[in-house]
Amino acid sequence: MHFEAIFIPILYSVAFVLGLMGNGLVLVVLCQKRRTWSVTDVFVLHLSVADMLLLLTLPLWAVDAVSGWSFGTGFCKLSGALFKINFYCGIILLACISLDRYFSVVHAVQMYSRTKPLLVHFSCLAVWFFCLLLSIPDWMHLKAENDPRRGNKFECTHFYPSPTWRMASRVVYHVLGFLLPAIVLLYCYSRVLLRLQLGSQGVQKQRAVRVVLALVMAFFITWTPYNITLLVDTVYTNQSINNSITCETTTALDIAMTATSTLGYMHCCVNPVLYAFVGVKFRRHLLDLIKPFRYRLQTRVDTVSRKSSVWSADTSQTSAF
Repeated sequence: MHFEAIFIPILYSVAFVLGLMGNGLVLVVLCQKRRTWSVTDVFVLHLSVADMLLLLTLPLWAVDAVSGWSFGTGFCKLSGALFKINFYCGIILLACISLDRYFSVVHAVQMYSRTKPLLVHFSCLAVWFFCLLLSIPDWMHLKAENDPRRGNKFECTHFYPSPTWRMASRVVYHVLGFLLPAIVLLYCYSRVLLRLQLGSQGVQKQRAVRVVLALVMAFFITWTPYNITLLVDTVYTNQSINNSITCETTTALDIAMTATSTLGYMHCCVNPVLYAFVGVKFRRHLLDLIKPFRYRLQTRVDTVSRKSSVWSADTSQTSAF
């Protein structure tokens, strides 16, 4: 708990600031260019919204790590469910983007028509609804209760009616929250890479290969350590029922869970870079957006420079007299 009280607030604050800045900039650029949205842009829009909503819950968990949960059971359920909804939504939307790119590159088939963007939004809303269903256990079992390890402080955590419920919740997370999206990402992007390598190796093709590799690597680097740790914790949880787990093992698992989960949340900060800032189209739109501000800044600099030169000339004339 002492480790969490120091580690969590610092890194959650960094993820919160960087993630909101990056995803907020993505949303501003996309809203400015909404008439020219592509299918991927719509998915990126929903992905950025999911990442931002997930990031908004991090300050609450940072406060919880330092001084305990002081927001009540109702807000505990709301924050936990909101976190889980947007966590699942971000992972599943990544899989949807990979499927769209797979069909467009490998099979030259467009899953969605650019003339009917509502169909893309409907698909994203279906993902949101599915993730809402996955958060039902959080609405049911999250509670704010006194933690005997912290004295009079409360904690927001799951209280399952039986170990079977806890195990079922972990299995759903392992399958839908990592395993299936990871399989989709690996299969789709491996086929995309193979198709790009078989084609002509132009500059755009090489750039696409680098972007695809960055996408896959970022997903697995940020989320694989946490999922491995969670899987180990699931196994040891069953052993703890029979009192066959030591206190040292529990402490090591708690620290590993905290460190690896924070690394996973950093994926919310990486998404804007990978899906937007790397793209030439986004950079062009971003430059168009900040062009008026650059012009005003340059105008002010030129005005100050002219005033400085005039003042220098007057000073030199005065000194000559």
